[in-house]
Amino acid sequence: MNPERSTGFLDTLKASACIHCGLCLASCPTYVETGDENLSPRGRIYLMRAMDKGVIPTTQKSARAIDSCLGCRACEAVCPSGVHYGQLLEETREHLNRSVQRGWKETLLTKVFVEGILAHPERMEIALTPARWIKQAGLERFVPAALREPLSFVDKTRPNEQSLPALSHTTRAPKLGTVALVAGCVMDVMFRETHRSTIRLLLAAGYDVVVPQGQGCCGALFSHNGNMAEARRCAIKNLAAFNVSNLEAVVINAAGCGSTLKDYGPLLAQDPQWAPSARAFSIKTRDLSEMLEPESIDWRPSRFRKVTYQDACHLAHAQRITLAPRNLVKRVAGDAYVEMPESDLCCGSAGSYNLTQPEMAGRLRRRKTGNILSTNTEVVVTSNPGCLLQMRAGLQAAKNSTTQVLHIADFLAAHLPVETGI
Repeated sequence: MNPERSTGFLDTLKASACIHCGLCLASCPTYVETGDENLSPRGRIYLMRAMDKGVIPTTQKSARAIDSCLGCRACEAVCPSGVHYGQLLEETREHLNRSVQRGWKETLLTKVFVEGILAHPERMEIALTPARWIKQAGLERFVPAALREPLSFVDKTRPNEQSLPALSHTTRAPKLGTVALVAGCVMDVMFRETHRSTIRLLLAAGYDVVVPQGQGCCGALFSHNGNMAEARRCAIKNLAAFNVSNLEAVVINAAGCGSTLKDYGPLLAQDPQWAPSARAFSIKTRDLSEMLEPESIDWRPSRFRKVTYQDACHLAHAQRITLAPRNLVKRVAGDAYVEMPESDLCCGSAGSYNLTQPEMAGRLRRRKTGNILSTNTEVVVTSNPGCLLQMRAGLQAAKNSTTQVLHIADFLAAHLPVETGI
């Protein structure tokens, strides 16, 4: 396969960087679970290149191995050749979307539910109302079996409906600058209180906080499914909403969104109008944990006996951020902190993966639940909403009602020394 001769969908120069050494195998969740070479990063890259060259046809059968990939990018973090696997995966999924006729169930989940509802906060709020009624009334057993899994991720109660404030004051001097919070879609509807915790933390650290109007989905829900055109439209909408020249940073508290926001530069590299803005935006994007210094806040002592941390894949692998959140949790938990086995192995959430690939997602969720229970911890802290919901569902299925799963912003904010009134 000579990359110079490629005329297909794949960036074959990047694909040919894979030397098939196998160092990625132990980091790939689907390979670890199955031992199937076709479900490993190097196996999938070989398949991508074969489809790109027309060596094998692009069919539903050849697409299964690509569809089964979580996109966790753990392989990138250990690859000695620096293969950009995430980009190759998105290119291949974009090709599959054009070339393969999907079944009605997958189309319903990805195009209607994920891209048509989850990526739009106002639609999601309406769609979740019947689900909340069902859970409040205890009628889950009457729901069709195929819908019980998605229903398990819905909270019974609505978050605080008060809109997020645009703030211009801090609780600590000297002021470190002004930052803008990315509200997102799922986070904005289901985790509004986590946003409030995030704002409180940033204020306590010494930043002014603003929440720009006109922003929307970061595009992750589209790019992970290979809908790159819609991902670009989301990026442009957000670039128009944020004036990064006046900001110290653009802050995100969802790992999956953060990796997409930091990739706006490459995403819009071919757009002459928006490419400069996209590069500037990506450079200023920071995960919440990157904005907080463990020793700069006089945290209140933790009351928990044991606390552990779960690495969100797109924070640990895509953004290569593992120490910053861990150090914050350790600073608050003190001697109560314990490490979780396989803390950086994907929990099976992976955006909409737990809906479109329920069998493998379930296997990984049970594996993660077992690792959580082995620590005998009271609290699991994580940095992504999908991980949080997936682990809560796993503990619920294991009939564990004593272990809490908290977003890192909520865990840290609960230990702030001063109430900011937000």
